[in-house]
Amino acid sequence: MKLLKIIIFIFLPVLNGWTIKVTAQSFIPLTKGMIISKSVIIKQGNYRLTAGDSINHPLITIIGNNLTVDFNHAFLKGNGSQLFPNQFHGLAVLIKGNNITIKNARISGYKIALMAQDCNGLTIENCDFSYNYRQRLQSNWQHEDVSDWMSYHHNENDEWLRYGAGIYLKDCNKAVIKQNKITGGQCALMMMRCNDGLVTDNDFSFNSAIGIGMYRSNRNFIMNNKLDFNVRGHSFGFYNRGQDSAGILAFEQCNDNVIAYNSVTHSGDGFFLWAGQTTMDSGLGGCNDNYLFKNDFSYAPTNGVEVTFSKNFIINNIINECDNGIWGGYSWNTSITGNTFFKNKTAIAIEHGQNISITGNKFNDDIQDGIKLWARRTQPADWGYAQKRITTSMNYLILDNLFENENNAINATLTDNIAIDKNKFIHCKKDIKTDSSVTNLKIQSTSLVDSAVYVPEILGTWKNTNIPVTNFSKGRDQMKITEWGPYDFRYPIIFLKKIDSNHTYHFDVQGLKGKWKIKKSKDVKNISQQSGSFPASITAQQNGTDVQLELEYIGEAFTDQFGIQQAAGKKHSFSFRDFKPDIKWQVNWYGWDAAHDPNKNYQVFKTVFNNKPLQSEQVKDINYTWWGAIGKGLPADSFAVVATANIDLAAGTYILSVTADDLVKVFVDGKLVIDFWDVSKYKYDEDMHHEATIKLQGKHNFRIEQAENAGFATLIFKIKPLK
Repeated sequence: MKLLKIIIFIFLPVLNGWTIKVTAQSFIPLTKGMIISKSVIIKQGNYRLTAGDSINHPLITIIGNNLTVDFNHAFLKGNGSQLFPNQFHGLAVLIKGNNITIKNARISGYKIALMAQDCNGLTIENCDFSYNYRQRLQSNWQHEDVSDWMSYHHNENDEWLRYGAGIYLKDCNKAVIKQNKITGGQCALMMMRCNDGLVTDNDFSFNSAIGIGMYRSNRNFIMNNKLDFNVRGHSFGFYNRGQDSAGILAFEQCNDNVIAYNSVTHSGDGFFLWAGQTTMDSGLGGCNDNYLFKNDFSYAPTNGVEVTFSKNFIINNIINECDNGIWGGYSWNTSITGNTFFKNKTAIAIEHGQNISITGNKFNDDIQDGIKLWARRTQPADWGYAQKRITTSMNYLILDNLFENENNAINATLTDNIAIDKNKFIHCKKDIKTDSSVTNLKIQSTSLVDSAVYVPEILGTWKNTNIPVTNFSKGRDQMKITEWGPYDFRYPIIFLKKIDSNHTYHFDVQGLKGKWKIKKSKDVKNISQQSGSFPASITAQQNGTDVQLELEYIGEAFTDQFGIQQAAGKKHSFSFRDFKPDIKWQVNWYGWDAAHDPNKNYQVFKTVFNNKPLQSEQVKDINYTWWGAIGKGLPADSFAVVATANIDLAAGTYILSVTADDLVKVFVDGKLVIDFWDVSKYKYDEDMHHEATIKLQGKHNFRIEQAENAGFATLIFKIKPLK
């Protein structure tokens, strides 16, 4: 027998239409612009509601105190006709008030699924905020594109919002975030000035940047979560940059947080902590006294744990097969105790550390060093931190550790006061490696550092002391990064691993239970296998400039990379394309002086192109990254590039893209199609990337002009057909 519910609607005029205010307990439908101010249960169903461009105009506002909104598994879907996640916009739900509970919601297709501001006692439980905004990544299997790097430095102005989020909390204390799922986005849970919260039993995996992010957030408990495969900037065997993605991010004055019993594998960094710009400028503060206990931080392409310019506790964690197990640059008063390290490049790497206790750890098969300690002889002149603090590398206690099959168990330079005692070395090539720059090395002495470690009270009462079980395969080779982020093993994919010297493409074909077959191909020959089951490896030799393979899958139901459900037993196409038109670029480099400053007058600047080039070359691809001088005897700064080519193209619509630091223009047949010539608009790494969509047919002349001011420089150009 169904209960009759009374629904009361009060219609309030607003500037852009009508707002629905809900004032009684009821089963209610979701409508655009509604305000919920009492406890309600949402009517089940699928709701397609398009948000406005600005997050200042949420679709739904929940405001009040002591209320519960049960979404009753209703599905709120945004994006309208926009398929690609980088086109998603708007805010679905805004929450303001105290002691509010949100549960059983499913929201996708927005820039931000749920935002809460100035809420005390907020609870979000059993919600799914998957498949919201994420950038289209520009890095590919062979080359990194630096415009993919994340930047978090000044979130006082909410700069993190440009990356979107499943959940964004701002000034929310004592929040409880439990049993939620966020996948297929860029950032899952982002916490801005949030204190004394509990984040537990969530699955925030397979996002292209951050699982959980904290900024000026203190005394939070992050327990028993799945935070795996939050990663970008990795191509196995080619580069492992991570691009500041992380399972957990603690950035700028985050203190006294307890991170325990989490699975944080296969992420850019497992745990990424940086003291913040405040500390870098003043030498004060930090992200201090955070307690990392019994987490799995394995298989990070960069650092399993990064803790810099701060003091923290890293206790009983699993850290396997990372580039650095722990990176602790300028860390101080830090305890590293009871952890297990296996097959990292370097297990513990600390530059300019002070008063560090490394005790009771197990090191096995690390490639270069078990423990590496060092310093630089001079400090950067523009670091306030280095000018206001003593930064000598000094005072280490290395006690009661087991080193087995290490290259260098302990490797130290430019460090003062190292006490080493009661360690066990088994089959290490070198037990202790030092040079004359190490002073006061004391073997069998434990007098320098107090190794006592406090234990947060919550760990004595917390019942679930197990890391969540996952079935992911071990190793960094499991991270396959597509243009939309990490592959999640839930849909069929053909993934390029390498192209060998014989122009043979090597692919992995992965998916669920089912069968695949080659449906169509172009500009390839000698395909090694025409059909099969999953997983499979196939090869195909290039035989033209537009390599294409289209495969067909039939088998189990699955969820594709955009969160769309695909039925079982139906044919589904998935494909690979590598468009490489035959191009001969003429590239010329020029110098410029203050009289030809490109930032002041472009017309005056471009007269430098009438001069004799500093250097010239012909190349097939425009793919340059300069960390210093552009060549022997050539400048690192104040240079310009002109690249020209004639390209013959079949009729179609093409995407032209360029990543450039600092200024760039792209012309097609003399017409300006990309114009980024205002350095004031260059704030973040992603601002280096620019695109244009254009219809082309036949032979066209392309011209790229770039001007570099100072520092890092890059110029990458791509052209590909619009799918």
